[in-house]
Amino acid sequence: MVSNSLIATNQCHTAIIAAPIHVSHLLSDKNDKLWDGRFTEATDAFVESFTASIEFDQVLALYDIEGSIAHATMLASVGVLTDNELGQIREGLKVIGDEIRTDQFKWSVALEDIHMNVEKALTDRIGEVGKKLHTGRSRNDQVATDIRLYLRDMIDQVCTGIRRTQEGILNLAAGETETIMPGFTHLQVAQPISFAHHLMAWFEMIERDHARFLDCRKRVNTLPLGAAALAGTTYPIDRQMTAELLGFDSVSENSLDAVSDRDFAIEFCADASLLLMHLSRWAEEMILWTSPQFGFIELPDRFCTGSSIMPQKKNPDVPELVRGKTGRVFGSLMSLLTLMKGQPLAYNKDNQEDKEPLFDTVNTVLGCLTAFADMIPAIMPQRDAMRAATLKGYATATDLADYLVKKGLPFRDAHDVVGKLVAQGIESGLDLSELPLDQLTSASNLIEQDVFDVLTLEGSLSARDHIGGTAPGQVTDAIARARKRIS
Repeated sequence: MVSNSLIATNQCHTAIIAAPIHVSHLLSDKNDKLWDGRFTEATDAFVESFTASIEFDQVLALYDIEGSIAHATMLASVGVLTDNELGQIREGLKVIGDEIRTDQFKWSVALEDIHMNVEKALTDRIGEVGKKLHTGRSRNDQVATDIRLYLRDMIDQVCTGIRRTQEGILNLAAGETETIMPGFTHLQVAQPISFAHHLMAWFEMIERDHARFLDCRKRVNTLPLGAAALAGTTYPIDRQMTAELLGFDSVSENSLDAVSDRDFAIEFCADASLLLMHLSRWAEEMILWTSPQFGFIELPDRFCTGSSIMPQKKNPDVPELVRGKTGRVFGSLMSLLTLMKGQPLAYNKDNQEDKEPLFDTVNTVLGCLTAFADMIPAIMPQRDAMRAATLKGYATATDLADYLVKKGLPFRDAHDVVGKLVAQGIESGLDLSELPLDQLTSASNLIEQDVFDVLTLEGSLSARDHIGGTAPGQVTDAIARARKRIS
């Protein structure tokens, strides 16, 4: 029965992320506060609004209920609550969770945050028993638990988005192992590669991102509940039981650290920044490749927009927007680092500012991954344009130098010979493969008719026949290994 209740509260967490926010008119009656015993006057209306977090922390509402059910279950198991009280609390929280899911719950700024809104609603619904729910905990360890529950789910969604993107890469690459394009350094043509080999570089980048998010998840999945305000609690709580109910791998070892730690949120934003940096680099290439100057790929109209004044325009807005959103995620990382850098132990109100950058980062990352996962299968390679660009850049110059080295010429001398031949090719407007044999042999008597085998683009690709190389068979094998890694 306990697990069913926990599962019931967890069925639709993500639906609330984009839910509209409704808050009632500011309340000013001192007696509306759940902490007002020590105070003699009502909170100033501006202060009430300024310090409230309910307008953005509703994202955590269902996680808060899930944590509360686990906490109450634990309290009943150690005799702090009776079974009857537990039943009332659990049923009341379930109804409140249903109201939140269906956007029927009435939020109040005067109650500051989700914790006090939910607790007040519970007390209104089931009476004095509702006031017992907060026994043995504080909003400090409560919110820390909520954020970890939320972020754990979001990491799982991010990892799913990365896998979807990788599947798109592999499916596209599988058909392009012999599609020749120029590989670049300094944005200058360097050596021939295949389009599939280039795509697999992006696979490897975001595979590292996937591993980083999984590693971050391990540190997220530690239970702070039980730390209370900062020093723990005098009640005979069973933190291991609560951790098991909520699916945490471990419990925090120090109560001060448990309530004030936001390393896990910073780490997530750091990992998100690396992921968005990779997506931004890829977006930059797509923007270049769709331009007439490159013409390497075409994107379907559904991923592009036009111009209000220039009828001919087809703008790659999706990659451009991903490139732009990268700065937004970098900013969130800097915000959280700055937020935490001057805080003494333990919890401080500053930490209320951790949520909006984190929530925005999560939504931005998920949106960018969705855009890429949908767009990659729709990329249309322009193979003739890629090949033509490769032929323009003397991309097989290194192959010719390697040919001479294999004939016994020191590499530095071979480099000099080929450099002079490239200069001759530029002067005559011919690629190395188009130069007459007698012109090639006049540069070095080591050059023979077989040189044209290495000067072809296909020969250049096939010559690099090792793990990580450009040979079509090696790239095919790399794609197969990659499929196993993500299966």
